[in-house]
Amino acid sequence: MDFELPEEYRMLKDLVRRFVDEQLMPHESETLARDASGQPPYLDAAHTRAIDAVAKDMGLIGLDAPEDTGGMDLPHIAMVGVNEELGRTVTIYTLPPDSPNLRMMAATVTERQREAYLAPYVRGETISAIGISEPGAGADPAGMRTKAVRDPGSGRGGGDEDWILNGRKIWITKADKADFTIVMAVTGEAANGRKAMTAFLVDRDAPGFSVLRRIPMIGGQETYEVAFDDCRVEAWKLLGTEGNGFAPMQLRLGTRRLEMAAWSVGAAQRALDMLIDYAPQRTTFGKPLSERQTIQNWVADAATRIHAARLMTYHCAWLLDQGRDARSEISMIKSYATEMAWEVIDRVMQAHGAMGMTKEMPLQMMAAKIRTMRIYDGPTEIHNWVVARDLLGTRG
Repeated sequence: MDFELPEEYRMLKDLVRRFVDEQLMPHESETLARDASGQPPYLDAAHTRAIDAVAKDMGLIGLDAPEDTGGMDLPHIAMVGVNEELGRTVTIYTLPPDSPNLRMMAATVTERQREAYLAPYVRGETISAIGISEPGAGADPAGMRTKAVRDPGSGRGGGDEDWILNGRKIWITKADKADFTIVMAVTGEAANGRKAMTAFLVDRDAPGFSVLRRIPMIGGQETYEVAFDDCRVEAWKLLGTEGNGFAPMQLRLGTRRLEMAAWSVGAAQRALDMLIDYAPQRTTFGKPLSERQTIQNWVADAATRIHAARLMTYHCAWLLDQGRDARSEISMIKSYATEMAWEVIDRVMQAHGAMGMTKEMPLQMMAAKIRTMRIYDGPTEIHNWVVARDLLGTRG
């Protein structure tokens, strides 16, 4: 049993740390200022392009993308360190391309889709979104109502007909600027009696596709609700195989949950570092906070739980790289890491007193991001339920 990360992945983690320190941390003050003034905290297009250019020069574009599309095809364990470093900052930035949609497409695209969608995405030329959740159907895919049916009046038959989508999707990030959205829709009934889901690549200018509204979220983040009203999608833009979209969707969700765990570790580690720096400086009733037993307990507890979450995340990544079933482990790290980071950051805010409540410090944005992650991609309670039913033998 070897707990040593390969040298090349340690070097990559160090490189991303330098990238974060030099390119993202300097933007935190303006990010916090925009958030404090009620503006969206996102980087503007010019800054994003400039940072993208630096990332490209440093070799940080397409890290886990397939080699035949210009990527480096790095495994999950390499990406854990990358995302831990990205999780340290409140500057909102993603190294192109976003891994979850990337891995879902890489596992399912046809050659035509590879050229038209995947390759430009890897090069950072396009932006993607994904539509899974619906109003009234979030964590339970069985409640999905968006449907796709073939248009018998198009094409030449034999599976070449266009598809017509009708329904609503909600909580979609980047829906306003995405060049295409991966949309999950019901296309019939599977052999086990459950709904058969299929994925489609829907372009932003597809007839019948519209962004209904922007939904402001805590921490200055935003998501969108979109509609499909007789939305026409060409036959070749069906992603994967008809009726078998659930497994690729789970690949996508598993990748995002692994990312969230790594982000949580990074955020919690930064918060702990802030407490370690602050505690010896702040004096109360004649003694520095570092000599208070409560603070000492908080520091020790945070360090222990961060260490545990980091090891769990690397182990889960290793399982995925080995091609093993890691559904329970994915749920474990999604639940444990986000809850751990939430409690660590909350205690660090408490230790900073009134200053911890201000929008002049990054703690409040860190807390808001972690708070949303306790819901996104499956709330904690659902993931705990998944683990419990696997252990009790009650799945399905």
